[in-house]
Amino acid sequence: MSQNHVSGMETSAVSVLKRAVELDQSGRFQESLVCYQEGIQLLMDVLKAVKDDSKRGHYRDKIKGYMDRAEQIKVHVNQMKEDGKYHEQIRIVEDVTGYSYEAMFKPYISSTLTEVWVDDPYIRHTHQLYNFLRFCEMLLKVSCKVKRIHLLTSQDEADSSQQSSALAEIKESLRAHGVTLDLQYSSTIHDREIRFDNGWIIKIGRGLDYFKRPKGRFSIGYCDYDLRQCQETNVDIFHTKHTKTV
Repeated sequence: MSQNHVSGMETSAVSVLKRAVELDQSGRFQESLVCYQEGIQLLMDVLKAVKDDSKRGHYRDKIKGYMDRAEQIKVHVNQMKEDGKYHEQIRIVEDVTGYSYEAMFKPYISSTLTEVWVDDPYIRHTHQLYNFLRFCEMLLKVSCKVKRIHLLTSQDEADSSQQSSALAEIKESLRAHGVTLDLQYSSTIHDREIRFDNGWIIKIGRGLDYFKRPKGRFSIGYCDYDLRQCQETNVDIFHTKHTKTV
């Protein structure tokens, strides 16, 4: 392995672990745990490639320190989940980027996840329907085995045909990927909430519609939601042993 490759892995590890420490210090423990795990793996890859004994000792010490902290966080998070006291809040400030659906939800997705409930009254207009489609695409890409998605939303009184047609197309497309979409409408729904059957509950003030409209169809952020500016909103994350099953 070339020195440039090793140096690149080390730079990536430092960046990820720096983010882990920042999340740790701000109390965003589940996210920090994911970053610690990714950063530790990168450092272990560097350790395998380094031949110098003094450097190897340095990396071993670093890895041990981060592994110890990751284990402490894991125990702490598991205890809060056991006690039903886990609550984490993320504040998304106006115009910030880096909050794609994958970045937002990946820390709470596990290989055991098979069922998802989305309560969001605003999956009606074209951009909102695309938001829901992107959320579904994200679930298909990450390391889980989702087999059923439940959507509870309100009906678009101005143009229900477009909404119905789009959701029917999403449903058929999901079916082709082995996922069932259960759709229900409610005229009284107000709260926005996403629940995973592994116990995680994510409440976003603006639901899935927290992105700003891009400046143009060929502007940066139009396709990649990590580069899309956000509207200000709060995200509350909870964990429960008993996930509501509608």
